[in-house]
Amino acid sequence: MKLLKILLGLLVVYALVVTAFESLLGYFQPQSERTLIITTFDDAGAAHPRVVSRLESEGRTYVAANHWPRAWYREALGNPGVEIELDDSKGAYLAVPVEGAEHLRVDSDNALPLSFRILTGFPPRYFLRLDPT
Repeated sequence: MKLLKILLGLLVVYALVVTAFESLLGYFQPQSERTLIITTFDDAGAAHPRVVSRLESEGRTYVAANHWPRAWYREALGNPGVEIELDDSKGAYLAVPVEGAEHLRVDSDNALPLSFRILTGFPPRYFLRLDPT
């Protein structure tokens, strides 16, 4: 019984660490030369900008939903016409879901470190290819 309480306590602490990490990342939205700003639009047409990591594979640009909070990803699936701010320029793009062999290639080309996966609670990873329009 004591072991069960310890394991349950560790699980609760881990869940709190993941929640804190994800919340702080979402709140501060750190930017660097490896990020871009994707603006998605909800059903009412309201814009929702979000900082995400820029990924590259075979000369194409991708973004990934690497976290549990992923409203921007669902909005991009529902309305794939997105705006991208990259290197001080803005443009219109089509967000195309990536599956199959392309998904495997992009994931392999942009592998996440184990430490990051632990801190984010091992969420499933989904990719969008950004095609200029």
